[in-house]
Formats: sequence, structure tokens, C-alpha cells
Amino acid sequence: QVDLVESGGGLVQPGGSLRLSCAASGLILDHYAVGWFRQAPGKEREGVSCISSGNGNVYYADSVKGRFTISRDNDKNAVYLQMNSLKPEDMALYYCATQTFGPCSQYPDEYDFWGQGTQVTVSS
Repeated sequence: QVDLVESGGGLVQPGGSLRLSCAASGLILDHYAVGWFRQAPGKEREGVSCISSGNGNVYYADSVKGRFTISRDNDKNAVYLQMNSLKPEDMALYYCATQTFGPCSQYPDEYDFWGQGTQVTVSS
């Protein structure tokens, strides 16, 4: 019954921007911590950002701090990831996921529901 759908990925040149969306059905996103993760071919899945439930704290991986911004729109039951100054190393399949317990976590195995991912390609 729970469905998470990522969108907004695509092809962008280095230095460009993308805005990823995570839309939910079957659950109220504001009741969960929501994390963004990414996985490139041959690499481990890594945490990118997380926003805690309600009006809680936000967290960013050092590699994206100052360039990415996570936010909520509760009216749309969605979480967004604004990505600016994109680099080739940002190229990956990006996932959103929900965490039932705890304020936030950077570890994928602590999240319960996952979307199918949206591809971000950074190339000139």
C-alpha cells in the first residue's frame, strides 16, 4: 500500500542544477524521517541527505554540503532535494526512503520504504 516515487532526474552539465522530488502515497511523509541516497555503478549506496520528521533537523553528506538542500512540502506530501553546482561525481541513481524510528540516519539498512530511484547524469 506504500508507494514512494522519485522524479526530476535527468541529464545536466557540470555546474548545473536539478530538483528531485519524492512523492508518497499510503503514508504521511511528515511522520517520517526521509533520506536521500545514491548509488553509482560499482559503488556502495551512500547517504546524501536526511530530514527528520515534522520540523526537525536536516543533515548532509560532506560531499554535498553547501550545494544540496532538502525540504518538505506537507501539502503535497513530498520531499525535495535541490541540487546545485552538480559535479560528475554526483552522477548516480538517487533514491528516497523513509525511516520509521529515530530522528534521522545515514545508514540505508535503517530505512523501511524505498522508491525505485531516479537517474542523475552529469556530463558535458
